[in-house]
Amino acid sequence: MKFLLAIAVELVAMFAGDSRLTIGVLAIVATAGLLIGVAGFEPLTGASLLLVGCLILLINNVRRFAASR
Repeated sequence: MKFLLAIAVELVAMFAGDSRLTIGVLAIVATAGLLIGVAGFEPLTGASLLLVGCLILLINNVRRFAASR
């Protein structure tokens, strides 16, 4: 049971560690979901948005971290 609690704590810490990255990923996923579900876009378009959006967010996060060092 302690092992599962330790895993849960690490997962929460991982997602809460960088709030800008977490909010950005959630916004990208929500936007892709809305485009597919509500606006009727093709799933491939949503997948492309997820790929490009997450890559841009990751590159931006790495550049910000490198600039702070």
